[in-house]
Amino acid sequence: MRYCVSDLHGKYDLFLKLLDKIKFSDSDVLYVCGDIIDKGEDSIKLLKLLLSMPNARCIAGNHEYAFIKYCRSIKKKTAESRGGLLKVLQDYFVSPDGKLLDEVAVRGIKCLPFYIEEQNFICVHAGLPLGRDARIVSPELVEREFIAGDRRFKDPDVLPKDSKCVFFGHTPTRNVCGRDEILAYIRPNSSGKNIADYIKVHLDTRAWFSGVMGCFCIDTCRAEYVRLN
Repeated sequence: MRYCVSDLHGKYDLFLKLLDKIKFSDSDVLYVCGDIIDKGEDSIKLLKLLLSMPNARCIAGNHEYAFIKYCRSIKKKTAESRGGLLKVLQDYFVSPDGKLLDEVAVRGIKCLPFYIEEQNFICVHAGLPLGRDARIVSPELVEREFIAGDRRFKDPDVLPKDSKCVFFGHTPTRNVCGRDEILAYIRPNSSGKNIADYIKVHLDTRAWFSGVMGCFCIDTCRAEYVRLN
């Protein structure tokens, strides 16, 4: 099975609970639509786990992008040794978990793509702009600032025409519907039984704050949830 999730924000234990709920195995694939780090208590622990999973495909969100830009700015401002620079980067994270950051994890963040495109769907963090024909602009043509940080795509009336399904997060779904649940937008006159029936799927359930983490199964088109309590 293939699954999609977003905005994990360092909720390591909750993420393990989700994997257990869906019985995630080596034959499954997990797409993570960014914002693995920050806010939660186990950012780097979760990051390292995902980087070690051969069947996890992760992209950068605005929080990873902010860290990448911070790395660049620090390198320009300091001539510290490699070890000294790493200490500065560890201190970027508020939680004690930051001390787990090593050079492998830093490279892992820097190497994250900003989108994944498959035959029937696209994974981004924040969304994609629409062209004059109301179709999405190809992600390879979209600036990182937009694809990782723009908030317009969340709006219920932003419905691309004749495009692949777009998975995204970034803005909590509570801001749209008042609940911490995944929002799936089905094409008119479609059954919703396969991923081609969907226009977009909004994934951010505010896991770091609400204690609710959800994922969407691409093959069954069903959402699964776990909660802290």
